[in-house]
Amino acid sequence: MEHVENIQSVVGKKRSKSDSNKNNQKWAVLSISSIPLVMTLGNSMLIPVLPAMERQLGISPFESSMIITVYSIVAIILIPVAGFLSDHIGRKNVIIPSLIITGIGGLISAWAGWKMENPYWIILIGRALQGVGAAGAFPIVLPLVGDMFKSDDDVSSSLGLIETSNTLGKVLSPILGAFLAGFVWFIPFFSIPIFCLLSILLMIFLVKSPKKKQEPIPFKKFIASIKDTFKNNWKWLFAIFLIGIILMFVLFAVLFFMSDILEKVYHIKDVKKGLLLAIPLGGLCIASYITGKLIKENKILMKWITFGGIVLLAGSIAFLGMSKAMWFMLSLFLISGIGIGVGLPCLDAFITSGIAKQERGTISSIYSSMRFIGVAAGPPIMAILMKNAENSLFYLLSGLSIIALIATFFAIKPDNE
Repeated sequence: MEHVENIQSVVGKKRSKSDSNKNNQKWAVLSISSIPLVMTLGNSMLIPVLPAMERQLGISPFESSMIITVYSIVAIILIPVAGFLSDHIGRKNVIIPSLIITGIGGLISAWAGWKMENPYWIILIGRALQGVGAAGAFPIVLPLVGDMFKSDDDVSSSLGLIETSNTLGKVLSPILGAFLAGFVWFIPFFSIPIFCLLSILLMIFLVKSPKKKQEPIPFKKFIASIKDTFKNNWKWLFAIFLIGIILMFVLFAVLFFMSDILEKVYHIKDVKKGLLLAIPLGGLCIASYITGKLIKENKILMKWITFGGIVLLAGSIAFLGMSKAMWFMLSLFLISGIGIGVGLPCLDAFITSGIAKQERGTISSIYSSMRFIGVAAGPPIMAILMKNAENSLFYLLSGLSIIALIATFFAIKPDNE
């Protein structure tokens, strides 16, 4: 009898420890999810503030756009470097200093706007520093989640939450940016270090890095292994890179178009405009969350969900140019947002589950750079199309989506990977 009680006691302790670990992992994933939220807010919430900056600083629209572009360009260049470092010195050892650099960049831009008579160039320096920080923050989240879980099911579910957090940042950005700038135009810069501090505290106290099972391989061998990875997986990897670029390009191009139409045609500005744009972005956010829960470790399901999402995107974008009625456009944008939302967690899961851990940071960082290219290119190219190809711009975007559709169908073959 005493022997049975001892066995039950041991089993109970194991269950209690297992439940405790699961709860810790849930809090860790929620803490990690704060990073894409902070990074997205730190960039996107400045978009509705740009007109106010033009008036206050006496700069042109092109100069104000550089406040966004500098951030993206620096991030695109440094993301692969941050990924390589994270593979060798640890994910948290890259993420936390990157959040600190992002916060310092925000403080420099805020101080310049507050204290200097001609702060434009110092603001750009601060934004460049934020780009440095962004390169080592959100892109490293993907491989960190991949390292934390043994089960592909848990990885894909957590990545769905990460994408949801990223999208939630896009939903909140125009609303929060317009609200804060309503007090003083440079207040959004001051909010960035506060958000970064919260993420740093969550990362320090609630996220434990997985224990390293082996020493990082030497640089030359690492480069050789990356080359082998691309050689053996180039078809589906380049397809995912291409799809990631196209999805983010179309999203930000249409977002730019909708923002412009709401303001210039319907004279809807500031927080009200942000609330309307939050409708399709909210659809994207919910779709990402549900998809992350649904796909588990089923790569074939991931492929066909991505394919179906791009079909929704291509179809809704093709019809978007048929009318400028506000609710017609918002409804179709909602459908396209859902299409993009179901695709993004699947692409993340393909990368994290299909690449060895020692190379995962570098490969996922290259993928993040590709997405940044889409984000950076979408608005300016849409502005050119609106001026020179207004009647055909949505057919062009739909055609681009069909290229992503073809890449999904022919290049992603989970059964052969």
